[in-house]
This record gives sequence, structure tokens and C-alpha cells, in this order.
Amino acid sequence: MGDFDVIEEEEMKEIRETLKRSNLASSDEKIQDTNQLDHVTFNIAVTGESGSGKSAFVNAFRGIGHDETNSAPSGVVETTMEPKCYPHPKYPDVQVWDLPGIGTPNFRADEYFQKVGFARYDFFIIIASERFKVSNVELAREIQKMKKRFYFVRSKIDDNIRAEKRKKNFDQDKTLNQIREDCIKGLQRNGVESPVVFLISSFDLGYYDFPLLEQTMERELPKHKRNILLLSLPNLMLEIINKKKKALQAGIWKKALLSGGVATVPIPGLSVAVDVTILVKEITRYYQAFGLDDESLQNLSARTEVPLEELKAVRKSPLNKEISADVIIKLLTKAAGAGLMVIGYWMSTIPVLGSIPAGGISYATTYHMLKSCLNELADDSQNVLMRALQSEV
Repeated sequence: MGDFDVIEEEEMKEIRETLKRSNLASSDEKIQDTNQLDHVTFNIAVTGESGSGKSAFVNAFRGIGHDETNSAPSGVVETTMEPKCYPHPKYPDVQVWDLPGIGTPNFRADEYFQKVGFARYDFFIIIASERFKVSNVELAREIQKMKKRFYFVRSKIDDNIRAEKRKKNFDQDKTLNQIREDCIKGLQRNGVESPVVFLISSFDLGYYDFPLLEQTMERELPKHKRNILLLSLPNLMLEIINKKKKALQAGIWKKALLSGGVATVPIPGLSVAVDVTILVKEITRYYQAFGLDDESLQNLSARTEVPLEELKAVRKSPLNKEISADVIIKLLTKAAGAGLMVIGYWMSTIPVLGSIPAGGISYATTYHMLKSCLNELADDSQNVLMRALQSEV
């Protein structure tokens, strides 16, 4: 069955249960149900002492440069006096908050939380550019009391590595372990049990411990917020691209189900119109998630010093030229054959759709289209990343 045999029994069970509960003719309700995850608000608080690199981390996490109009300002003195929200440029419901510095003589953790609006945040990232100090520990304890998660991040690791490289017998792994152990011991001396510290450079986010931080956050988040965090991450590693592909693929059957349900409504042209709308929106979502748009490629070009045209040249999918209704209709025409070929498969596995041939064909066609486009764009994203990494070897 090619693209279709990847549906696991658990997903098939969910499809059948959805069909039992739903009226396939109710397309508006179905569209709202399948788009709920697009509107999950996710708030990340970034805090720490003045000069620790909070603003630089906020920008790097959002995948943008430091000189853009919507970037968080950074400098050698404290530039954040009030909590400042920086929405993700592609996923505005992912909001990264740059909080005021905590390294003042009169700092009190309880008053600080009142000032910054503690309740709104899903988790906290506590940043230090040297050792973690008493104010960092007080903050962590207060967060723990309120049963929210926090992560210790030691920033500016690239500066440390550059300084240590001047010494004889330089060993990067040894240096990183020494920095990590020094941070951990400092936290333990201040009463933090079993602390975990992530070593990060905001200018080289794909290196050091950021992959481990991403995995930890993803693992500890509720399922309904896990995917939105994953999709918002910059494409710094092949592992992130593959995780995004898997997360997006898991939702394809829901879009196909919507398409199949609408096809059963006896209104001329309705099915095609809805199919095109679904496909344009979903493929555009893939395109942005994989960082193939011009803005993302420009940021990657600036960071890696690989010319923009070279990054664009390794993209192979025709979808990189245009994602429009006209293009989708042409692709739908080609994909309709695939829908006809597998209609028997859907009749045997999904009786409700199979009993209405139009619904089965529409389901199969939409599924085939989305799966193929997802594969193409994921491959292009990997090609772009590999070309970018060549400059850093």
C-alpha cells in the first residue's frame, strides 16, 4: 500500500471511533476539531541575572537574528525592565518572555514572581553566564514550591571554548565537563538536590547541550503542548527535522478524514473546494515548520555564511516555487489516480467511508497528497541543513 501502510492499528482505532461519534456531513465542526492544536498558547519564561545572555537566548530560540526589528534587545547592561513577550515569528501562540534581571541587592523571589506574572508561564529557563548564584537558587526554589518546571542553562559556552583553545593540550570535552561540574557543585552548595545544567551557546544553538535541553522539555511537557514546541524549534539538527516530520505525519489522517467526510455531502464542488483549502493550509504549515521560507533561509545564510542562493539551490520539490490553489488542483488531479487504486483498501478497513465511494476516494487522495508533500519538504529541509553545515566543518 506504500504511503498507506504506515497507519498503525492505534490510529486506525481512533479513526473508527471518530467516525462512530461524528456526522461526516458536519464539515465545519470537523475542521474546528482538527485545528485545535493550532491555538494552544505556550509561554516560556527566560530569566537570570543581568548580562547573562537572556535576550540572546530568546532570539536564538525563536530562530531569528539579533538585529531584526522584532528581536529582543541585548547589551552589556540590563535592557529588560519589565516582562517582555516575544511571539515566535511563525507560531505566534508560542510566546517567549524575556524577564527582568534578578541580580539586584534587594531581589526577593516572591516579589519577583508577583511582578512578572508567574502563573502565565509553562516553564522557566534560568540562565547564568558564569556560576549560578544565590538569587538563581532562590528563584528555582520558589518555582519548585509552585509546582512548575525550570531548567538551569549555563550560557556563553562558545566564549569559554575560545578562551580555553589558547592553552596547550586543549580538550573540549574535558573543558565542558569541568564547567558543568563547577555549576553543579555551586548549586549543590546552595541546597539544590541533583541539579541538571545545560551548557549552551546562543550563537551556536545546535552544539553543546541544546539537543539535550530540547529532548528534556519535550519529554516533560503535556502531549497537547509537545508538538507545538517541537514545530517552533529552529531546524538545527537532522533529529529535530525527523521529529517534526513524525509529528506532522501523525495528523495527516485527521485531515484526510475531514476530506472524506465532506466528499459525502451532495453539494457540487464542495469536496474539491474543501480539499484545496485543507491542502494549501497544511502544506504551507509543513513548509514553514521545515524552515524553507525565504526569511528562515536568510537567517540560516547569515548565521552560517552560506550564500542564500546556494541554500535555495538544494531544494528539489516544486512546492518551493509556489503553494497555491492552482498548484494544488494540478497535484490533486494526479493524485486522484492513487485514490482510485486504494479505494478497496479503505472499504475493507474503514467501513463507514468505504460504504460511500466518494468519501473513500477523497480520503485516500488527500492522505496520499499530504504524505508525499511532507516527504518532499522534509527531504529538502535535510538538504538545506546539510549544505549549511558544510561551512562549519
